[in-house]
Amino acid sequence: MPIQDTEHLEMIRKSVREFAEQHIRPFVMEWDESQHFPKDLMHALGAQGYLGVFVPEEYGGSGLGYQEYICIIEEVAKVCSSIGLSLAAHNSLCTGHINYFGNEAQKQKYLTKLATGQWIGAWGLTEANTGSDAMRMQCIAKKDGDHWVLNGTKNWITHGISGDVAVVIARTGELLDSNGMTAFIIENGTPGFRGGKKENKLGMRASETAELIFEDCRVHESQVLGKVGEGFKQAMKVLDGGRISIAALSLGIAKGSYEASVQYSKERQQFGQSISNFQGIAFKLADMAIKIEAAELLTRQAGKMKDEGRLTNKYSAMAKYYASEICVQAATDAIQIFGGYGYTKDFPVEKFFRDSKLCTIGEGTSEIQKLVISRAICNE
Repeated sequence: MPIQDTEHLEMIRKSVREFAEQHIRPFVMEWDESQHFPKDLMHALGAQGYLGVFVPEEYGGSGLGYQEYICIIEEVAKVCSSIGLSLAAHNSLCTGHINYFGNEAQKQKYLTKLATGQWIGAWGLTEANTGSDAMRMQCIAKKDGDHWVLNGTKNWITHGISGDVAVVIARTGELLDSNGMTAFIIENGTPGFRGGKKENKLGMRASETAELIFEDCRVHESQVLGKVGEGFKQAMKVLDGGRISIAALSLGIAKGSYEASVQYSKERQQFGQSISNFQGIAFKLADMAIKIEAAELLTRQAGKMKDEGRLTNKYSAMAKYYASEICVQAATDAIQIFGGYGYTKDFPVEKFFRDSKLCTIGEGTSEIQKLVISRAICNE
């Protein structure tokens, strides 16, 4: 988007694009079909500074803002949205939560490892029966001396098995009490804590999604993030940024679908001419271009507000909702433009199509985004 891209952003975009072409594109379908999470690649992304985008330089991070972050996620997602998803989850959820709410000792201990890619992060809020209805969570932490004892499970957790450390929100108070949940930092290898079932997914198959299981898991009180009882409110703030992440991921998928469609429509010949000359195809491309431009404006506006420290819940939800919905539309239209070839794994749009749907579900469904937006409007 020319009105937003500066020389600085273009330099970042070019660097990410070159990295993705060299280290990701050759393996995209191999990872997808085998559901392989390439942890070594995540370490390489960390070495490039892409796993600590918001983390201050004093903790080994890049100290950048949301405009740079949007470019990074978008460029990776244009090549492989699975890796874009893992990149987004690591930055905005686990690392982001510690960066926002951790004390100095926690930041020194964990951000330095997470930002450099030495460790991979996971974040646990969702449970089997509590997706959007997080205040009914059944993962419980009970105080026992200077420790907390956790029991329960978390579901749909990115890096649930491979993560080296997880930020987990557990109930420490009464059911339905927004002040009754607390966030904990829990390292992989802690007795009573393990990864569970790995999900067999439609799309985003190279991004690991699994259960977190807690069985009398003892966590020292020094591992509490912020104050006891603040976990739910912290999670809502983290998700504001996470929604911008999903919007950026959606942009990457939509742009990847669009760019592949433009190229193919110029090359594909029917009735003696390129199919891009046919109005039925040309109008699909026009609609894709308009919707992508609008989604990027919303996403960058939300990012700008976040960088300025302003309240972003309405704009983050708008960006996430619109970008994810047009992402699915763009991927669907791309399949149609490619015709039979689009239905094969020989072309990239088949994978964009499968991957796109998660964007309307993860980190709050489209329906939840409209609820957030409507409540914000009515309370203005």
